Amino acid sequence: MEPAADKSNNCYYYNGNDEIISWFERTVENAAAVQRQTLRRILELNHSVEYLKKWLGDIRLQDENALESLYATMVPLSSHADFEPYIHRIANGEKAPLLTQEPIYTLSLSSGTTEGRQKFVPFTHHSSQTTLQIFKLAAAYRSRIYSIRGGGKVLEFIYSSKLYKTKGGLIVGTATTHYYASEEFKIKQQHTKSFTCSPEEVISSGDYKQSTYCHLLLGLYFSEEVEVLTSTFAYSIVQAFRSFEELWKELCHDIRGGTLSSRINVTKVRKVVSGIIVPNPELASRIESICEEVEREDWFSIIPKLWPNVKYIYSIMTGSMQPYLNKLRHYAGDLPLVSADYGSTESWIGVNVEPSSPPEKVTFAVIPTFSYFEFIPLHRSKSQSYNNSQKDANLPATDDFIEDEPVPLSQVKIGQEYEIVITTFTGLYRYRLGDVVEVAGFHKKTPKLNFICRRKLILTVNIDKNTEKDLQLVVERGSQILITKSRAELVDFTSHANVAKRPGHYVIYWEIQGDVEEKVLGECCREMDASFVDHGYVVSRKTNSIGPLELCIVERDTFKKILEHFIGNGAALSQFKTPRCTSNQVLLRILNVCTIKRFYSTAYG
Repeated sequence: MEPAADKSNNCYYYNGNDEIISWFERTVENAAAVQRQTLRRILELNHSVEYLKKWLGDIRLQDENALESLYATMVPLSSHADFEPYIHRIANGEKAPLLTQEPIYTLSLSSGTTEGRQKFVPFTHHSSQTTLQIFKLAAAYRSRIYSIRGGGKVLEFIYSSKLYKTKGGLIVGTATTHYYASEEFKIKQQHTKSFTCSPEEVISSGDYKQSTYCHLLLGLYFSEEVEVLTSTFAYSIVQAFRSFEELWKELCHDIRGGTLSSRINVTKVRKVVSGIIVPNPELASRIESICEEVEREDWFSIIPKLWPNVKYIYSIMTGSMQPYLNKLRHYAGDLPLVSADYGSTESWIGVNVEPSSPPEKVTFAVIPTFSYFEFIPLHRSKSQSYNNSQKDANLPATDDFIEDEPVPLSQVKIGQEYEIVITTFTGLYRYRLGDVVEVAGFHKKTPKLNFICRRKLILTVNIDKNTEKDLQLVVERGSQILITKSRAELVDFTSHANVAKRPGHYVIYWEIQGDVEEKVLGECCREMDASFVDHGYVVSRKTNSIGPLELCIVERDTFKKILEHFIGNGAALSQFKTPRCTSNQVLLRILNVCTIKRFYSTAYG
């Protein structure tokens, strides 16, 4: 469909935006019925697969009114461990319909940053289609607020992982890698009329440092045309601009002479980028002038100064990405930060229908056609008692929620926290996603979700239970002292519950940039220890059944080594998330070898 041009401001409005928004608004007006139809479609397509026959036998669940309750009664809650034997059989080449009637030719890899190991997840044409659909829908809502010129460019810090084949010939890679290689990725650019600066050879170079250099180089080369700056996760943007601080002179040299740095040694990348860049001394001088000025201001507002036509920065900014927001805002100046949509390797879940909301307050409207969603009500326990059903579903005994029975989308309540359960077109049935969300409200009849944390990321030694969100708040308190009493900043952090020593205690690892007195770091350590408000932690600290918090300062680029460990094991920078709590022995070895200073809290005497 051709855009209608508004000649007054050289912006384009796409009639398709109205159409896809109208579709979504009609869909969510009848969200409960649409969810029942979605479940019926999934079961009709896959009723004869081995996994479902194990629970349903030859019973066909056809009564739509009773469908949800019958399904929940007959098919149990599951975790990835329940599907692993089937996925391994598929990976080894078994052709029988094990999880889906449609053959599975591709497997996605999860990042592995939550549990320390990557998981295989089925990836089908439906996965690419829903990705395209949510990108088009989200772009339509954004276009209501931020006008983008047709034919403009997008500076995307995106990265593919290496692909490999299983014994049975299935292609394995990250979900983002499959999407960037798909026809849907090209269709998305055509639909939004915004084209990525970097060709496919740069995205798939296999070396994230070379890809980042070329993303920056091409983004600068096309700087007047760039309308949006984006990445999958906010981390990737911050990482790119930390690199830019060191690379800008070399980038200017390449733009001035139309050359390409010797650091780019992947043949296909050198060939394609060299074919794009021609000498532009005037642009190089302008960039140099801006960088010399902004470097004196610690790179504040560098993005809008280098890319004057950028309308907003778009990325996933919730959950484990929130600690990077301060640095991202520093680089972005007054540019709006727009939080990207809510999904996982297993399924897309919700779209950001209010793109002007700040990332800290963003919610996601559930898309009822993508998967069938259930919600386990969670209640925070003040004691050590646990619901036995947690153990049955392969959740750790450290989890500190009491659960009620799962409810369908139509029965969720505002203000209640839930764990999401999904049934997908790609062969996952009543699969516990492990995400804790809160229902913040409704968009028509579909819930708007606020992401809270991952369930399995728990710090615990004794009767204490602290989530990723709790840790994040504590680190924010400590880093405020760092910022106000020194010229240093927190680059990244993680944690570990050390139970090898008695009494056990929490260890928090910080990488910092800048000079700071040891007295200030000791104060940061004490403040973090005192800021944990979990009753079990406070009582245990007072009775010394949990020892003083330990703050470990690690040397520069320690967290880059952690990134490189994950990438070396098949992850892509596009999907990398620093694990906020780890018991992974390889990561702990990196962290402990790189520790240069240790501080112990005096908060409890």
